[in-house]
Amino acid sequence: MADKTFDIDKFIDTAFRYHAPNEDQIKKYEEIRTAAREFARLIAKHTAQSGEQMLALRELETAVMWANAAIAFHG
Repeated sequence: MADKTFDIDKFIDTAFRYHAPNEDQIKKYEEIRTAAREFARLIAKHTAQSGEQMLALRELETAVMWANAAIAFHG
């Protein structure tokens, strides 16, 4: 039985359209990117160049992308 609380059409319409940012969202994006950049530099400073370091940085990049999606989708 399908979950009636999840609207797949709404998800598709939200996920696959352009979300023009408003001024408040732009500020949120910038704040998140700034904090992530600082954290990325901290990771780079305190870890050896390695596959693990790159994975840590890629996961941070992924976290920023999902945070930005949350802002775009929900404000």
